[in-house]
Amino acid sequence: MTSDPASLDPRSELSEFLRTRRARLQPEEVGLPYFGARRRVPGLRREELAQLAGVSVAYYTRLEQGNAHNVSASVLEAIADALRLNPAERKHLDHLVKPARQRARAVPTRPQRVRPQLQFLLDSMDTVPAYILGRRCELLAWNRMACALLGALGALPPEQRNFAWMVFMDPAAHEFYDDWESKARDVVSCLRMDAGRTPDDPKLAALIGELSVKSPEFRQWWAAHDVRSTGPCQKELHHPVVGRLSLAFEAMVLPADPDQQLITYAAEPGSASAESLRLLASWAAEPNPGQGPGAMTEGTRPEQARTAD
Repeated sequence: MTSDPASLDPRSELSEFLRTRRARLQPEEVGLPYFGARRRVPGLRREELAQLAGVSVAYYTRLEQGNAHNVSASVLEAIADALRLNPAERKHLDHLVKPARQRARAVPTRPQRVRPQLQFLLDSMDTVPAYILGRRCELLAWNRMACALLGALGALPPEQRNFAWMVFMDPAAHEFYDDWESKARDVVSCLRMDAGRTPDDPKLAALIGELSVKSPEFRQWWAAHDVRSTGPCQKELHHPVVGRLSLAFEAMVLPADPDQQLITYAAEPGSASAESLRLLASWAAEPNPGQGPGAMTEGTRPEQARTAD
């Protein structure tokens, strides 16, 4: 990671988020009259958005300039309705308008840890690739099947045990994910949500700075300020050994630690993908399999499942 972290100024984050949400709406979409083609700004004007939200232009302008002091929940809800925000965007906006409270909750400095009981759970999932993600998309723990699917995660340097780094910096990711762009945008959205919750996190800022410098795609999508929920879905993957896999993807927030998610990939029983996972499971269970398959990392020996340092 870079040693000189990028700045995540809460006022700028709020300003840019509101501006980009306003820019994507057209007057005719929200029932406002459209007066000709000469509009100096994309999307709605500030006064049009203020009208829809039922607030003064001066009030909304101050908010879009990053001044969120004493904004009420009802006004925030009205602005979210006017901007037609999705549930993830509403949650993100709520984080952005309360930076003082965010700072009052100190940025965690201790390494993220996974409870031993969760590692036992991962280890018991013999045929299901599973891992736990923490803040900043960091890989915290995994099982043998995750290594068989993704590569030797434990062999990666600690700073590279990060899904954002893997998706944007590992060229193999483009081949592994059938829809790489969708996966990459989900990662950007995840980091955006983290930035709204903990804008003073230097490790997060450093990661964003590095990816912005090294990946033009990340830089473009980060500037868009898009956030969205990642729910259950089907992932189409291309494994270098067993070939195409169609797996059900689940991401579950852990109630005891909301900063951690359990991620699983499962195949429909009786499907070709289920047979491919069975083959991977047999290989991963060998006591000394040697060098073997792995999709996104080099040096793909499937080591014993372990928790990240």
